[in-house]
This record gives sequence, C-alpha cells and structure tokens, in this order.
Amino acid sequence: MKVKPLTTGPILGAVTGDTARIFGRGEYKLSRNKKSVLPCVGVARIRALDSSDYDPPIFFKMSPAFDTSGVAVFEELSSETEYEYQIGYFLQKKEEVDQANIKLDWSKAHTKQFQTASTDPKKSRSFVFGSCRYLLKLFGSWFDDRGDKTFESILKQINSGTTTNSLLMVGDQIYADDLNAIGADRTIEEFFSRYQETFTQPHIRELMAQVPTYMTLDDHEIEDNWPSKASSKDWVTLFPVAIHAYITYQMSHSPLFEIVDDKADVIGSPSKLWYKFTDGCCDFFVTDTRTERDEAESSDPAFEEREIINEDQFEALKKWLADGSERVKFVASAVPFFPDFKKTGLDKWSGYLHQRTELLEFIRTNKIKRVVFLSGDVHCSMSAELLCEEDPDFKIISLISSAFFWPYPHKSGSFQLSGKLKTTSLTSHSYTLTNAGPAHFDDNFSRVTCDLNSLKFQVFQRLGKLLGEKEHSF
Repeated sequence: MKVKPLTTGPILGAVTGDTARIFGRGEYKLSRNKKSVLPCVGVARIRALDSSDYDPPIFFKMSPAFDTSGVAVFEELSSETEYEYQIGYFLQKKEEVDQANIKLDWSKAHTKQFQTASTDPKKSRSFVFGSCRYLLKLFGSWFDDRGDKTFESILKQINSGTTTNSLLMVGDQIYADDLNAIGADRTIEEFFSRYQETFTQPHIRELMAQVPTYMTLDDHEIEDNWPSKASSKDWVTLFPVAIHAYITYQMSHSPLFEIVDDKADVIGSPSKLWYKFTDGCCDFFVTDTRTERDEAESSDPAFEEREIINEDQFEALKKWLADGSERVKFVASAVPFFPDFKKTGLDKWSGYLHQRTELLEFIRTNKIKRVVFLSGDVHCSMSAELLCEEDPDFKIISLISSAFFWPYPHKSGSFQLSGKLKTTSLTSHSYTLTNAGPAHFDDNFSRVTCDLNSLKFQVFQRLGKLLGEKEHSF
C-alpha cells in the first residue's frame, strides 16, 4: 500500500516530554460509479534519531466532518530527544486495515524531525511568536503569498542553528473577512478552503511540520471586531461554521483535547477554547479572549458586567497563576493586556477594566512573580513593564508582536507608554507603565529567550533583519 503525501500538513502540535500530536489532512475519493466515497485513513510512524528502526506505525481516522483530517498521537517518548517521523494517508476504512500484516510504501510520505519538550523546570527556552498573517483572497480564488516570507525568515534562523522550542501564533492566523462584506467567508467549505490555502504555503508548512505549534484565535477567524457587530443570525450561522473550522485546523492538535485510548479525542464540541502547557522553565496559559466576551450592552469600559473572558476561564487563569510552579508564567492573549491606546480601546483588555483590575490585584496580593503577557492584534511590536507605586515587589511584563504580514500602509498607533494604567475602584493602588517601547510598525515576528532570571525580546523584520532587542529582568 502506497502512503500518499498529506494535502494539508503535517502540523506538529502539542509536544510534551513524552507525547507529540501531529495533524494531517487527506482527501477522500469518489468510487468509480460516483455513488459512494472511498474513505481515507492516516498513518504515521516515529523513531528516535539515534535509532535505525521506526516504531510500528499508528493509524488514525481522517474524519469527513473535520475536512478529512485527523491527528496522530505518539506516546512514551523521551524528553529533550530528537525524533524523526513519517506521515501520510491511504484510501481505506480504518476499521478494515490489517494493521499486523499491511505492507506500506513510505517513499512519498512526509519525513520530518523535531525535539520533545523539557521536563526540567529550570531549563531555558526560546520561542517565536506573532500574529496577524493577512492572506488576501482575490477574484474568488487567488491568494497573496507575500506573508510566507516571514516564515521563511524564521526557518533561516532555525537552519542557521538558532534553537526554537515552539511557535505561538496568537490570533488572526486567517482573515476570513479580508474584503469585509465583499467576499467574506460564510460557508464551511469557504472556511476550510481558507485554512488549506493558508497552511499549505511552503514556508509556514515547513515551519509547522518541525516546530511545536500553538495557536489561539482573534476576531478575523470569524469577522472583524467579533462579536461587537454580530447579529442574532450571525450567532447561529456564521459563528458555528467559523468555530468548527477553527477547531479543525487550529485546536485539534492542541492540548485542548485529552488523549484518550492513544488518540486525541476531537469528537463533539469542546466546552472551552483555552488551554495550558509547559516546557522547561515556561508555563503557558493560552486564553480565549474572543468567544466568551460579554459586552453587557454598555460601552463604559469600567462597567462591572463587561467580561473579556467568562468566569470559568477567569478562575482557571487565577488558579494557574497561583499554582506555585515558580516557572515563568506566559499568558497568551490575542489582544493586549497593556499598554493601552490613548483613545479608548473597547476591543482590548482596556475595554474590560473591571476584570483587568481584578487580575492585577490578584497577581499583586498573591505576590506572583515572573508574569508575562504575550499578545498581538495591534499591528506593531513592543514591550513594556507595569509596576506598582505602593508595592515595589510587583512587576508584570507585556510583549506584543504583530503583524506577520499586512499588505497596506501601517498606521503608527498612539499608545500610552508612560503614566498610570487605567483601573477601577477595585484597587486603591496605582499601576505605572515603565520601560515601554519602542514600537516597531514593520511586518515582523518576535523571539523570546528566557530563563528564571530574565528574558530577551527580539523583533525581526519580515525578511529577517533585527529591528530591536530588549532585556527584561523578573
């Protein structure tokens, strides 16, 4: 049996010290009489680089409900170890595969390498993050590929020997509404096609195949500024379609789904879209700041009922922050926690001041150290720190990275880079911005290299030129 190359993928998703998840899409085929469908099954195998033999292959379902895709799960791996894997698919029902006796030809399968995560809580890490990769759909089908240059630059760093433990994409991985009302995606077929085009461009495809990749959504995975303009019809037509495609391509290989019976269980609808993971000295909480919003029919940022995340996620975030791991606590948020725009930004955390103030007070009163927010959205990259005048032990760091690619002139946004951060009556303390900027408005990506004492924040232009570098101590 010949193993066919994937039509989309592979995407190396969540990787721990002993497991790895790999996403792949096949393609079903109509029977000769075109009255039935020939299903396909995914197949993958793995070996440690220092081993000459692959482990026995694993077979995984490629579900038509998830655009003929599936996730291979490898278990019982060793931490900080180099592995090679092969992956592809063939036409057959999974339950009909004679796994013990099938002979497979792997010559056309994808062959990639990766390293498992570190379980050492003191191990330094280096990761790339960013957001907002615009891919213009023209005349109904043609896609602009200039944004793929950004991922080529990341690959060049890796190929030159720069360690890259993970890739975080924190929102707007697709622009389903790239022409707004004209040509915006509305059907599941259009959303699936958008993801296929986005994730099969050569450099992002190569990058995601070898670096553990984690994602969260922002508004353009659905529509601009979601849900502020959503109609009641949008909630029952557009939203379910957009989220189903998002789960298929961005969440199915994430830690969101538990590994059950040697596979990632992506059957059914998840009750949440946020998740956590750990690698070396870094803990990550990847938030969902888009689908749980409650605007409470009020445009007052300080209105108590306004929520950017719901109570369950908020409590889980606080519990995670206070778990005493002593690692660096990275909170990935699609929209910035701070700095704020000088003009009111209702779409960011600054539009939900009650929750932001409560979270600041929780971090301060529980004396939680090494808290870093990672965000995108605002089409610039910068870093800043937040201190408390009355509590010298308090510090939070904000790192913003955006945009991977935006084809139109960049607007130099007006940010509050000094002075007091807006809060509510929940606190009598003053939180002050410091060590902010500079803001970089070119297309870019960022690299974070950290240990338990400090982090280095580097911003690189789309073609790889270093735009700026800053150190932040904890």
